[in-house]
Amino acid sequence: MRRIALALIVLFVGLGPALSQSSDPAAQQISRFYDALLASMKGGKSLGVQGRYRKLEPVITQVFDLPDMTKYAVGPAWDKMSAADQQALIRAFTRMTVADYAKNFDSYDGEQFTVDPNVQTRGQDKLVSTKLITASKSVTPFIYRMREAGGTWKVVDVFLNGFVSELATKRSDFASTVASGGASALVAKINSLADNLLKEG
Repeated sequence: MRRIALALIVLFVGLGPALSQSSDPAAQQISRFYDALLASMKGGKSLGVQGRYRKLEPVITQVFDLPDMTKYAVGPAWDKMSAADQQALIRAFTRMTVADYAKNFDSYDGEQFTVDPNVQTRGQDKLVSTKLITASKSVTPFIYRMREAGGTWKVVDVFLNGFVSELATKRSDFASTVASGGASALVAKINSLADNLLKEG
């Protein structure tokens, strides 16, 4: 993988099966996601960005609480939006999230991904710590904040480099668009970002 976008999300494990010995269900969810991510990376150019998108979409929508993440990224204006606008934003945010991984994790070059089996509990949430280790042995930490939803632990935020909240960053990026154009403008912005990510090449 030659381009790693730390803007997202979102995040890694394993060489082959995810390298987590934890029986904790939150850690197992991240391991499941990483297995799919690694398979997509190894498919690389032969899959193309659209093929990687199709491969990643099912697991990302199952492991990430994308409706809740969208709500937080939009901010206080969310509660004043119509149900139709909220659903349009969730669809756009989901598409952008999957596209980000499909675009930026486009090949495999000896990366190693690890999941710490010692999951921390913080109130109603769990924190799953992971690391990306490149072939040159550089290490980047990621922490997944997870919350139980419908009996399943799901990602509600990702802390890049161990402390930078992905959703706080997105909320800041989206704020001016929401203020000036409301839901429709933000949907257009997010879909435009996704369109650019899904271009081949």
